[in-house]
Amino acid sequence: MPFSATPTRITLLALLSATTFYCFYKSRRLKLLKNPKPRALNPNPDTTSTNPRKGKLFFVSQTGTSKTLASRLHGILTSNDLLFELVDPETYEPEDLFKETLVIVVASTWEDGKPPEKARFFANWLAESADDFRVGSLMLSNCKFAVFGVGSSSYGETYNAVAKEFSKRLKELGGNEIVSIGEGDVDGGDLDQVFDGWSREVVRVLKGAKIGENGQVWGNNTSTVDDEFYGSDDDEEEDDEDGGGESGIVDLEDIAGKGPSRKSGSVAQSNVNGKLDGEKVMVTPVIRANLEKQGYKIIGTHSGVKICRWTKSQLRGRGGCYKHSFYGIESHRCMEATPSLACANKCVFCWRHHTNPVGKNWQWKMDDPIEIVNTAIDLHTKMIKQMKGVPGVTLERLTEGLSPRHCALSLVGEPIMYPEINTLVDELHRRRISTFLVTNAQFPEKIKMLNPITQLYVSVDAATKESLKAIDRPLFGDFWERFIDSLKALHEKQQRTVYRLTLVKGWNTEEVDAYFKLFSVGRPDFIEIKGVTYCGSSATSKMTMENVPWHSDVKQFSEALALKSKGEYEVACEHAHSCCVLLARTDKFKVNGQWFTWIDYDKFHDLVAAGKPFDSKDYMAATPPWAVYGAEEGGFDPDQSRYRKERHHHKLSR
Repeated sequence: MPFSATPTRITLLALLSATTFYCFYKSRRLKLLKNPKPRALNPNPDTTSTNPRKGKLFFVSQTGTSKTLASRLHGILTSNDLLFELVDPETYEPEDLFKETLVIVVASTWEDGKPPEKARFFANWLAESADDFRVGSLMLSNCKFAVFGVGSSSYGETYNAVAKEFSKRLKELGGNEIVSIGEGDVDGGDLDQVFDGWSREVVRVLKGAKIGENGQVWGNNTSTVDDEFYGSDDDEEEDDEDGGGESGIVDLEDIAGKGPSRKSGSVAQSNVNGKLDGEKVMVTPVIRANLEKQGYKIIGTHSGVKICRWTKSQLRGRGGCYKHSFYGIESHRCMEATPSLACANKCVFCWRHHTNPVGKNWQWKMDDPIEIVNTAIDLHTKMIKQMKGVPGVTLERLTEGLSPRHCALSLVGEPIMYPEINTLVDELHRRRISTFLVTNAQFPEKIKMLNPITQLYVSVDAATKESLKAIDRPLFGDFWERFIDSLKALHEKQQRTVYRLTLVKGWNTEEVDAYFKLFSVGRPDFIEIKGVTYCGSSATSKMTMENVPWHSDVKQFSEALALKSKGEYEVACEHAHSCCVLLARTDKFKVNGQWFTWIDYDKFHDLVAAGKPFDSKDYMAATPPWAVYGAEEGGFDPDQSRYRKERHHHKLSR
């Protein structure tokens, strides 16, 4: 049996439930422990093909030491008939990493435990992918790796921090470590000897090491070779330490506190006890640590901002998100933020596995809305600046990205819980930044009091009381009444409104008739229908990859809904990459056979500034042909450079 994982095995690992996989892995482990067999790691499994793929030997170097060591190892590997390519990560496209079957990294740790500047995009991409539940822990399941660190022990806790981080992230993405991390000390006087010993171990494993009875490679540096089946007995403990397990969940539902109050002038900061001026703060130290580990930038005591992967994508000229296709936003100029990290639901598909707080009403210290906007833009632009020098990022797009024109108030939590949401929205509009605000349909009174929003969303995650309770797991006992009242409140709005449907196979995909009945309640301008994104296994959710619909499933569901409406709604646009389809009202947005789903943003801001009543038809713009449903482009902007992958773990099409 070949050592490297097969496509069939990867498919099984992706589709089996956690319980089934656990039983499989235990039985397989027992069998292998009873009958250990020598195995060889083949760095070039495609040697029989006409285009063999080499292993990759990366060097992360500042002064040249790691590059020199990597070059030495490259020569040793070559002399042993092991095909490797010596790679500078600055010139490597990290999105190609999923194609690799064997990776070796020689990495230096630079100032403050960081990698050298030239390798930071590669390192950041690896960390963000590992923390992004949308990527998944099977991305590198067919990849074996080894890491050697070069550092100075005089730096204490940051000694070889970069190598340790690389090893950790590669494991989190499903990679299997074939040799334990080697640690070289530039101040110890024995760097060459340590590296040579580690190199010999790597070569020995690659040439065909035997596996001992304990499942480890024989030799000084031992590591589990057959991790594909063995796994780690410490997985649960590691999850808890990383904030991904149950212990990382902080439920603030019953927090008691004083009524809303705000001190003007600056965004307040919490102390180690989670209190400020005698009042409770929303973001306690534990919550802050969990969210920051996931890439959030925390603003004050209850807000956050995070750079979106689509922002990075369009900065690199590789296409925008579905809102670019449907509504004409510039993804590289879009800021994703929220003024309230708290939420009133515990949805089964929550990307953050409920590491953000929950609550039924505002009971926390309140920060100034102007300062929230100022800080959000400042943090966002700092994250944009970090994209300078990344392959594909032009000076023109980088400059544009430093001046955000759109704000997606949908990062996490419930934005309209924030008592001064209107002041915050008005400030964004004053700066001519459009607003896309999403609410979870549990605060109808808040929807009624909202000032004009560029586009207001209500999440319609289910169409019946029973399925809504099962999927959203709301805190309110009268959640269904609140849900219906929220849809009615949406109907009263004059600006653009949207139902956002998230399809979860086996949960709500059979509710076509029930969904259609909800159309008449809110009469939204648009209905976005998106397949759920699998966010990994969790003690808080029973969802698996089996619950993720194909894009063809989403299209079929959307067409069935449009047919039910008898011409009131039609399928207008799609974004195949996001597994997302848009229905639009024909009486408003289809003029002489042409769709007008895009937004004239300058016109919107002019209308807001004028202070007179206006509606959604006053700032609509024509939809380009490539974004229209059924177009060959599938919603991909032809002005962008399409980057295709040979295989993808997300279900895009049949």
